[in-house]
Amino acid sequence: MMQRLRIDLIAAARPNFMKIAPLFHALRRESWCSVRLVHTGQHYDKNMSDAFFSDLGLPAPDLHLGVGSGSHAEQTANVMLGYEAACVAERPGLTLVVGDVNATVACALVAAKLHIPVAHLEAGLRSGDRDMPEEINRLVTDTLADILWTPSPDGDANLAAEGVSPKKITRVGNIMIDSYELMRERIEASGERQRLGLERGGYAVVTLHRPSNVDAAGPLGELVRQLIAVAARLPLVFPVHPRTRKNLEAFGLWTTLAQAPGVQLVEPLGYVDFMNLVCDARLIVTDSGGVQEETTYLGIPCLTLRTTTERPITLTEGSNQLIATAELVPAVENILSGNGVHGRRPELWDGHTAARVVADIRRRWNLVAAEAVEAVVP
Repeated sequence: MMQRLRIDLIAAARPNFMKIAPLFHALRRESWCSVRLVHTGQHYDKNMSDAFFSDLGLPAPDLHLGVGSGSHAEQTANVMLGYEAACVAERPGLTLVVGDVNATVACALVAAKLHIPVAHLEAGLRSGDRDMPEEINRLVTDTLADILWTPSPDGDANLAAEGVSPKKITRVGNIMIDSYELMRERIEASGERQRLGLERGGYAVVTLHRPSNVDAAGPLGELVRQLIAVAARLPLVFPVHPRTRKNLEAFGLWTTLAQAPGVQLVEPLGYVDFMNLVCDARLIVTDSGGVQEETTYLGIPCLTLRTTTERPITLTEGSNQLIATAELVPAVENILSGNGVHGRRPELWDGHTAARVVADIRRRWNLVAAEAVEAVVP
């Protein structure tokens, strides 16, 4: 009988929790593997992290590295130290990482140096902008990975251009859509929109956290001015990221924004309540990666305040647009006049990505087992 494959599933920062949840539930149903849920604790915030775990039906992690915040070097180093000790104590047969945060590349480095196979879900995404720390993480992780699961054809093309063997690549679709479908009933029943007194289709959701937008007084001040102008036309609800709130307060912008007519500033929300707001919104203003994908799936216009995106399929096929801060008000007016981008759902963005990932792991694991038998049978 083939030995069970021991899989470490890495839960890094909040954006990754949604990606690992469908995989965790799918893998736990399989008899040929066992799963150790590893929470690195990057960007740990009890309210946000615990809410996401609870919303997604995830149990307490088997292992919590408790890394916390810090510089890129501190986070990466501390995750490496903690995860290396965990692997030495109890060696997995596969380390499965998702996304592009510091813990993703840190765990991939540890596993690769210990000769543990590495699988990367959401592989092949590229923005072409190496000023983004996430781009460095994506490049390094994909170089180290033995299995690369891509969400879209551009991911396949990027990896091929970088010389990755086709045998390592399997296109599986977008795991974020699995998370949405997994939680759809709870999302629709959440009631968050009603609690905030918002009318279906009569408001916009705002999410902002990227350093280029929120870490300097000038860009953040201009964003606040633009948001206030938009709110005069369309009510805004803004779940404020801790980093963004800290800077709004530090630059003397919090009160100005909080008191503006049509603006509701709220605490960070769990996945279910946040997606309840997104689903009924007229449009989204964001600098997030995942929100670009979810709005494309839902057909909701999305204005992304960035110059590049590692998810170009949301632009070419979806409902996303990249805009500068100064273009926000006219872009919103364009959508309200009925001229926004609508797009369509990309291929394999269907809620079955986790099943394809599980099938691919089993196929590859069976191949390895068969090769091992051939090596010992005369």
